[in-house]
Amino acid sequence: MRSRVGYNPAVTSELPHFVIHVADANDLSAVASLRALWDDADDHDLEGRIASWLAAEGDRRTIWLASVSDSPVGMASMFEYRRMPHPGRPDSRWGYVGNMFVREEFRDRGIGSALLVALIAAADERSYVRLVVSPSVRAQSLYRRAGFIVPDSAGDDRLFVRRPS
Repeated sequence: MRSRVGYNPAVTSELPHFVIHVADANDLSAVASLRALWDDADDHDLEGRIASWLAAEGDRRTIWLASVSDSPVGMASMFEYRRMPHPGRPDSRWGYVGNMFVREEFRDRGIGSALLVALIAAADERSYVRLVVSPSVRAQSLYRRAGFIVPDSAGDDRLFVRRPS
């Protein structure tokens, strides 16, 4: 899957083919390995802790993995929030984007953009009323290119919101 969000053919053409897929129980070690790289930490029980965390999250957490030659190089996740029903209004859901990570040697080559495109497509398919993210300073331009906006002036700790198109 290739993305046009932030697409740069000069660097993307140098990248080996990558694949984006929704993670399942068989991908726990891949998720744990990326999470360990992200925090640069050695945690012998990280895979077990992630398995417990995912089990507790149930069907409300979706994780996407990006792989090059069957090796995990990036991930993103989305958690579904379900609003309390309101009288006279249809029920609604929204997604919180988190855990976006691409291995340093694969950054700026379209993988993060492709992960985000997959995540946004799932949110649109699920009819979420919005997506919310609290991005790092470095990632803000990625989310802006994908249509996320700053809804108010909340200081340095901004939440970006993307409404469906």
